[in-house]
Amino acid sequence: MITGAIKSQVDKLWDAFWSGGISNGLTVIEQITYLLFARRLDELHTAKEAQANLLGQPIEDPIFNKRQQRLRWSRFKDLEAKEMYELFRDEVFPFIKQIGGNADDPNATAYARFMKDAVFVIPTPSLLERVVTMISDIPMDDRDTKGDLYEYLLSHLQHQGRNGQFRTPRHVIRMMVEMMAPTPTDVIADPACGTCGFLVAAGEYLRDTHPKMLVDKRQRSHFQQGMFHGADFDASMLRIGAMNMVLHGIDRPDIRDVDSLSTDGGEVRDRYTVVLANPPFKGSLNYDEVAKDLLQVGKTKKTELLFVALFLQQLKVGGRCAAIVPDGVLFGSSKAHRDIRQELVEGQKLDGVVSMPSGVFKPYAGVSTAVLLFTKTNSGGTDHVWFYDMAADGFSLDDKRDPVDANDIPDCIKRWQKRSAKKDTDRTAKAFMVPAQEIIDNKYDLSINRYKEIEYEEVEYDPPEVILDELEKLEAEIAGDLKELRGMLS
Repeated sequence: MITGAIKSQVDKLWDAFWSGGISNGLTVIEQITYLLFARRLDELHTAKEAQANLLGQPIEDPIFNKRQQRLRWSRFKDLEAKEMYELFRDEVFPFIKQIGGNADDPNATAYARFMKDAVFVIPTPSLLERVVTMISDIPMDDRDTKGDLYEYLLSHLQHQGRNGQFRTPRHVIRMMVEMMAPTPTDVIADPACGTCGFLVAAGEYLRDTHPKMLVDKRQRSHFQQGMFHGADFDASMLRIGAMNMVLHGIDRPDIRDVDSLSTDGGEVRDRYTVVLANPPFKGSLNYDEVAKDLLQVGKTKKTELLFVALFLQQLKVGGRCAAIVPDGVLFGSSKAHRDIRQELVEGQKLDGVVSMPSGVFKPYAGVSTAVLLFTKTNSGGTDHVWFYDMAADGFSLDDKRDPVDANDIPDCIKRWQKRSAKKDTDRTAKAFMVPAQEIIDNKYDLSINRYKEIEYEEVEYDPPEVILDELEKLEAEIAGDLKELRGMLS
């Protein structure tokens, strides 16, 4: 976690852009990202230099050649404002854009493709000098600090009106990743990736739980090129997402500019072993815009249902999914709602449902949500469904979302990992299992309140006569006090 001091520095950096005339949150993030990337390139080159000097050999794959040394962060950051501005605008920024190769090359990296239309819009030399100095003063000594710093920057998007819908709280993402527990051989996807938060978190989880993975040449190659896949149709978000991946050490993710629900996205089927996603809610598409195989699962225009169908189509048999859905998916009465739930319960293996409190997505949305966890089998397999009633996520459930002590997430993960149909039978507990047949009998209703039992404590009251006697006694005492007070005033 980054410290309060670093957060304060980031907040001042953000304020500098606003006072400098750049008020769009996505634009601010993009411009800061370009500067962070310029700094990272210099750090990587410095590390290569140190290794070459230690071994007494030439630098292997240098980032900057001899003629490009002036483009390094450490060289231009102390220049006079006007000179720095002209150098960054005319040379450094074009250099950054072409790092990933030719954007028109079919084999170009996601970074190269999405940087093609990137624009440097910092308006004045004084603003560039100011923010470069601020970024230089922020300590970024290790990968975790860089990642936390970037995530904190992205957290500002939640205050930027409609843009906030693209960001899922990081602690919720981590919970879902831990529940899926990806392995070094998995192929992981988010078909509505936005800033790539799920993919980044999956990468961090793998680094922490499988540290030897990046030492093995084959596994390292898979991690860098074949493991992570994402799609979105917002150019700015894709650019930020690609940057997020690169800043977290994943240089060649497969990030695509495509609407996953459309016919254009239909080519990706039976491909992934893990899907992690928070797809858009409350959207509606025309039938002719939607890939036809998705409508076969449930004929609907609602994006939250279409995405569940999409996850099933994109997963390989045996693949697992954790996806956030609005509560309406759990109990909606339309035929499409029931068809989707029936498919999960009878056609696939529905593993669990985590009911989350309605304040998780505040301040920009108050909708109640849940996490669906399922495995693609194409042959059924649902015996029992695990339910968890999350009442707190470690933050206040109002618009401020301040940290609080109450937090069910660690308990949720622990109980999920130890779930047992034989032991999890107490329906007054936080977690319990429900037989599939009971869910079928309830028209595939997956709302936790349908199955959770609430214990009511019996409260005993005094008989009415005793209560009336107490009231008369109190009235007499009040009357006596008033009489005494009048006597003091006369």
